[in-house]
Amino acid sequence: MKALRNYLDKIKPNFEEGGKFHAFRSVFDGFETFLFVPNTTSKSGTHIHDSIDSKRIMSMVVIALIPALLFGMYNVGYQHFHATGTTGSFIEMFAYGFLAVLPKLIVSYVVGLGIEFVVAQWKKEEIQEGFLVSGILIPMIVPVDCPLWILAVATAFSVIFAKEVFGGTGMNVFNVALITRAFLFFAYPTKMSGDAVWVSGDSIFGLGQAVDGLTVATPLGAAATTGTYPEFSWDMVTGLIPGSIGETSVIAIAIGAVLLLWTGIASWKTMFSVFAGGAFMGWVFNAIGPDTAMANMPWYEHLVLGGFCFGAVFMATDPVTSARTETGKYIFGFLIGVMAIVIRVLNPGYPEGMMLAILLMNIFAPLIDYCVVQSNISRREKRAIKSNN
Repeated sequence: MKALRNYLDKIKPNFEEGGKFHAFRSVFDGFETFLFVPNTTSKSGTHIHDSIDSKRIMSMVVIALIPALLFGMYNVGYQHFHATGTTGSFIEMFAYGFLAVLPKLIVSYVVGLGIEFVVAQWKKEEIQEGFLVSGILIPMIVPVDCPLWILAVATAFSVIFAKEVFGGTGMNVFNVALITRAFLFFAYPTKMSGDAVWVSGDSIFGLGQAVDGLTVATPLGAAATTGTYPEFSWDMVTGLIPGSIGETSVIAIAIGAVLLLWTGIASWKTMFSVFAGGAFMGWVFNAIGPDTAMANMPWYEHLVLGGFCFGAVFMATDPVTSARTETGKYIFGFLIGVMAIVIRVLNPGYPEGMMLAILLMNIFAPLIDYCVVQSNISRREKRAIKSNN
């Protein structure tokens, strides 16, 4: 590592103002700070110094996403082999899923980071690291059959219009990955819903069996269209069901949740409140809701199906777009859980619900924090007046 540090110090002047590669200063800075913690310090004011910066935080979130991503790759292969009626070993299924998902990861990062590099160089700023997480989230929340060109268009749209126009990382109002999914859902609905998008029908480098088309519904999709909800099975927990690439396995998501909570990166208050809100609203619809499959679905099935767990762990806890106050985190998370179930039950045309619930609450997060802060100020004023009297 010392040799690498010395080499970077040697070539760094070439990327500074006046150097022959100064046009790529932001790119060099991005790679340098990714490899090493910056050693620059503030010259004035009072600051807390430690080795944890936003790049390290984002890297930890990426690590927490790895279990869900790896399982998603295996499940893509499993669903393909199962739907085509062929047999394959664990290695064959995982290799098939890996080859199916890898191009989506590449497209997401190339398009998103390419825009980040261009904007950073244009603004003469350092590269912002927020897309380290968004780049891996985006492929995990789309169906495996989503075309690459559509994914590229949606990624570019979300990075430009949901992030850069607001000022970049830390300034965006909406979760960038969810804006990508929302763009896909409303601009290309046939590629994001229905029964034909959840299982790949292609043969990849001789793995799997190529077929003209496969129709396999997700459990939520089946409940919305058939009028009967599926019986609970442990496949709903393990994740061996059709769905978006990284959203099916509750166990893999739980591993990531433990890591985020243990490192203190995610708020347990937000995460817990999402599940509490979902369970509460599911129970309410079970008790007094309309006589539909979604309303009659047990509350615990609502929590393990679709993107509920994934959204609660990795999306609702986004520190930029969620509530910041401690009391506000409870309110923010609880309302997300409630709204997700309300959308599922009352809107049969969109049986998922989690995406719209989080985006809706992203709008109200600042208002929630404002109300909490004003409430605290009012209580303190009352105490001050009472003590003076």
